[in-house]
Amino acid sequence: MIGSIRGEIIEKTDNQLLVDVNGVGYVVNVPTPVLDDVSAGQTILLRTHLHVRETELTLFGFPDAESLEMFRTLLKVQGIGPKVALAIQSTLSMEALKQAVAQNEAAILARVPGIGPKKAKHIVFQLKGKITFDDVFAPTAPLISDSDSEVLAALTTLGYSIVEAQMALQNLPDSAKEEPVEEKIRLALSGLSKL
Repeated sequence: MIGSIRGEIIEKTDNQLLVDVNGVGYVVNVPTPVLDDVSAGQTILLRTHLHVRETELTLFGFPDAESLEMFRTLLKVQGIGPKVALAIQSTLSMEALKQAVAQNEAAILARVPGIGPKKAKHIVFQLKGKITFDDVFAPTAPLISDSDSEVLAALTTLGYSIVEAQMALQNLPDSAKEEPVEEKIRLALSGLSKL
């Protein structure tokens, strides 16, 4: 079992990195957020999962042990293979996934490419006993600002769930923190439309 790899990124494609480890190039499938944060020439350390099938060995890489554990938890759900598990982690943050399960928000999972409403409900049901929710509702930042409260209220009024609204707010770029409420709402809606 390959537990982790550290090396130089030689190349990156849509969902893979080619990592040179002492002259050997490993093709590693990674979630989109990892791809977005790295570039060729950079040294990277990934926690890995080796998926073995009859005709192929596929390596999946994650930035930390928690992300790797979530991937393995998703694989335990009946009907979820590594590609769908990776798609979930590419689309949803760890917090959004945990909140979706904790609050039975199957619609959040249904936004993941390849997952329909029925499968989303099945995943939420299956994950109920497998995900710990201790930190789901722990505050991740100081008290929410008045403008952020207005953004959440506007998004929920437009029909988005509180989990979707929080996810959109969390995904706003740092440069948007000081923007007026109207601009924050516009950026949040733009982010939600891409899901």
